[in-house]
Amino acid sequence: MTWSHWQVPPFVTSVFFVLGVFTLYWVSYNWIASWARTHRLRIAEETINTWYGILYMVVFAFSIQTLVVGTHISWQFMNFQLIAVIFCAYFLKIHMPVYSLFPILLVYMVFNGSLVYWQSWGHALTLMTFFIVLNQVRNRFYSKRYAALMYMAVGIPFGGLLWLWMKLKFDFSWMTFWQEWLYLVIFEALLYVYVSMLMHDTELKLRLAKFASHDALTQTRNFAAYTESVSYLFKESQTSNRPMAMMMFDIDHFKHFNDTYGHAVGDEVLQQVATTVQTVLAENDPRLRLYRTGGEEFNVLFPGYDLEATQRIVNQAFQAVNHMNIHTAKTVIHVSISVGVSEIIDKDQSPLDFYNRVDHNLYQSKRNGRMQITAG
Repeated sequence: MTWSHWQVPPFVTSVFFVLGVFTLYWVSYNWIASWARTHRLRIAEETINTWYGILYMVVFAFSIQTLVVGTHISWQFMNFQLIAVIFCAYFLKIHMPVYSLFPILLVYMVFNGSLVYWQSWGHALTLMTFFIVLNQVRNRFYSKRYAALMYMAVGIPFGGLLWLWMKLKFDFSWMTFWQEWLYLVIFEALLYVYVSMLMHDTELKLRLAKFASHDALTQTRNFAAYTESVSYLFKESQTSNRPMAMMMFDIDHFKHFNDTYGHAVGDEVLQQVATTVQTVLAENDPRLRLYRTGGEEFNVLFPGYDLEATQRIVNQAFQAVNHMNIHTAKTVIHVSISVGVSEIIDKDQSPLDFYNRVDHNLYQSKRNGRMQITAG
């Protein structure tokens, strides 16, 4: 359907086309990231974002250029390609070394038959500079109140300079130059509003997801997250015959802290114990996670660890907490924990069997005087 049939200006259809391209990106990226999480792939979402974003936009830029490559109007889709560059440099937070940009531009120039034109070289160098400056502006000003102003302050002059190179190369009219530059400015503004709305929605979903899987007080993962993790890791351990261990601990005399000093002090004890144990885990193996599975009960899952391999980390966490002193307005509280540790054995038919054995070891530590580790 054409302009003559629907009476829709080409600029309007271009707007919807551009927004559609970026909507497709977000949908496909979210699917890939979700698939990676579901399959527990050890790939950071930032890595997926970088490589998929670059690939998607490169394919988009080359695909659309095939319609006009080698013609006297090969500049017609430049605004679409500039918007793709802006999207990668500013909104996807893609950090690329300067030297990695040049090969992409060089391949594009070969593809477009532009190597012999000095104007094309000027355009390419300007585009590289634009990408770098826009990336830096994102890093420095994105969280500022005037972020949108800085974004447009970079986009408008660079857009004009890039179109000037095309004017020098193709010698189209000044009317066309001003019109295309204006279209680019409008595209930039619309892209900022549209992507900001999408990112706000994504950030809200991430906060809600974190709220659903994390304990608000201690910032550890909660019982729901533990249940999901232990079910998956238990099944993986049985399938791959990989070892897996668990550490469970309680804060000794926690009810006494609450009853004597109040719940605010009890909360402080929980927070400091959780922070201390998480620090020990992070220093030894960043993959390990701490879960708050009850009031003062915490668990650590050790995928790939047998009982002996956990010993050093468990002892470090045990010693770190047992040397803690929490200062209150009235006194100094000495904190200790009781610990149970075990590993999956052949008799375990479910994660609950595994959990119950670790829980039994914890109970043994408490029954035998607390402040000790029972493993087996």
